[in-house]
Amino acid sequence: MIPLLDLRAQFETIKEDVVAAILQVAESQRFIMGEPVAKLEGAVAAYVGTPFAVACASGTDALLLSLKTLELEPRDEVITTAFTFFATAGAIHNAGGKPVFVDIDPATFNIDPAHVEAAVTPRTKAVVPVHLFGQMAAIEKLRPLCEEHGLALIEDAAQAIGARRKIGGEWCMAGRLGTTGAFSFFPSKNLGGWGDGGIITTRDAQLAERLARLRTHGGAKQYHHEEVGTNSRLDTLQAAVLLAKLPRLDDWNAARRRHAEVYAEGLADVPGVRTPQTDGANEHVYNQYTVRAERRDELRSYLSDRGIGSAVYYPRALHLQPCFEHLGYNRGSLPETERACDEVLSLPVYPELTREQQETVITAIQEFGA
Repeated sequence: MIPLLDLRAQFETIKEDVVAAILQVAESQRFIMGEPVAKLEGAVAAYVGTPFAVACASGTDALLLSLKTLELEPRDEVITTAFTFFATAGAIHNAGGKPVFVDIDPATFNIDPAHVEAAVTPRTKAVVPVHLFGQMAAIEKLRPLCEEHGLALIEDAAQAIGARRKIGGEWCMAGRLGTTGAFSFFPSKNLGGWGDGGIITTRDAQLAERLARLRTHGGAKQYHHEEVGTNSRLDTLQAAVLLAKLPRLDDWNAARRRHAEVYAEGLADVPGVRTPQTDGANEHVYNQYTVRAERRDELRSYLSDRGIGSAVYYPRALHLQPCFEHLGYNRGSLPETERACDEVLSLPVYPELTREQQETVITAIQEFGA
């Protein structure tokens, strides 16, 4: 059996450090906002290259809290992609805004800046690009557009911690250039906790201060509330686990890239299967290794019968979800997004995947295409 993701294999490599970190929290009994939370915020801010980072309860909340700072009203529009996990659009809705979906670049699966520019109206308040599957969107094209129209730029970097893009000759980390960057520590992410967790990066001191208030019921001081916030604190235990894992992140991401190179070579000539493309400006971190397959569902069934895990991210685009019918999109509205939903299949790419396991996956796909 080759699973899509093997967290047990990862645990065996970090067991001693993580268990020790958890024991320290248990001994301190500081389970809420203990010292590891602030340490993690500092470490992630330094890693991403921003002055500030604010930990929160989930990647969804990282988006939601960022959007809440915009004080959206029902007619306010936020442009994003329909080819992403539901949290991206759900957060826009729950923050009081209206999602406006635009199509993707078929090569990278990321939001197409040209479509973003065409979708801007006087009611637009923000743009939320998603760095999908671990590859950054063309942030250098979106940032000037947002500055020109006075829009917030919220990077959904839930799948992309450690991803970089060369802009003007300089490597820029995901989450560094937006108004905020929203990260998820869901267990399946490249840097995953042992439960839910998230963090928000920003270069704005006042915004960081407000986000810290919003995650604790809108008050910087207990029982004093400057505004209405919510309870979105990161558990100390999660922060301790993440601090133990963070030093290994770059090595894990490098292993994912090596696996991607092996797949690219082994699957290059398989009929009906196309390997993912990396924008030349990007350093991909492959939270998912996602191919396109003409007979996707048949291939997935074929792999499953041979004990090989795979997954479809995402089978139904957000603009065609029942809860967004009122927005007026129809099948055909976003053709590249819809085509991707019909073709994509993600293969095992976790760092601990052995060469033997990977060759088994490649051989199975080659035999399917023969």
